[in-house]
Amino acid sequence: MNTPPPVGITMGDAAGIGPEIIVKACAQGLNAPCVVYGDAGALRRAASALGARLAITEIAHAGLASGDASRIEVIACGPALPPDLPFGQINAAAGRAAYDYVCAAIDDAQAGRIRAIVTAPLNKQSMHAAGIDYPGHTEILAERSGTDDFAMMLANDELRVLLVTIHVALVDVMARITPEAELTAMRLADRACRQMGIAHPRVAVAGLNPHAGEGGKFGREDIDVIAPAIRRARDEGIDASGPWPGDTVFMRARRGEFDIVVAQYHDQGLIPVKYLGVDHGVNVTVGLPFVRTSVDHGTAFDIAGKGVADQASLIAAFDLALAMTP
Repeated sequence: MNTPPPVGITMGDAAGIGPEIIVKACAQGLNAPCVVYGDAGALRRAASALGARLAITEIAHAGLASGDASRIEVIACGPALPPDLPFGQINAAAGRAAYDYVCAAIDDAQAGRIRAIVTAPLNKQSMHAAGIDYPGHTEILAERSGTDDFAMMLANDELRVLLVTIHVALVDVMARITPEAELTAMRLADRACRQMGIAHPRVAVAGLNPHAGEGGKFGREDIDVIAPAIRRARDEGIDASGPWPGDTVFMRARRGEFDIVVAQYHDQGLIPVKYLGVDHGVNVTVGLPFVRTSVDHGTAFDIAGKGVADQASLIAAFDLALAMTP
């Protein structure tokens, strides 16, 4: 039996908690070999501050990964960061580097050199300072991999939520609620659940308007756009239902009535998941030609460099990546 390639972890923004949580996760012990796309100096600084007895070793490519759990093997991407990079501050060099880490990992995932990508958080303002204008990881991953149909899913032990629209102003959401967007989201929700080992996924679709429009009283999008898309999904064999009122559908899913909820916009879907706690939440980009999972939190500039960041979400993301790539 062939040994799977290592999982690739991107370090994220070095001014944030990415290096710290990676060192803590590796020190705690991961369930498969990994390589880190990042900066060896930043990881050494984190390991020293934490007193972690891990060697930080640079390797040229993922094929040289040893699987030695006593070391963190780093694939350097771009120029080294300054050793005195300040924590908790917007920094163009850190933003550029975080982008480069993701791009290198995407290329290796596409080529089959790594098993999956697990991302530590990047900072959008730091990327923008470097002239890189993306709303977040999801759009970078989709563009560089040439993926047209993709979605963001957040999951924890109690709830799975996939979004129809992602990083877009609320005023622009209505124009993006189309039959094709709804159907694509339901297909991706069904696919994601199957990748996670659910044989017959039950897909609940949240309504856009209060009370799912209440028969047209609060808008007709749920009747004219979302409901027909659900019928088309069911014709394809997807066990989709709704549109259900957004104020109760997440509770019903949490109780076990549904396996995943398709939410219409960012905050409708992510507030319920994050309310349950970000420590074990995982962000998954569905639809890519490879598996990508991520922590369910940001760079946490307010605590960066203090040694108090929690690595639980990174470990949960790593374990889910393994589960989705048997």
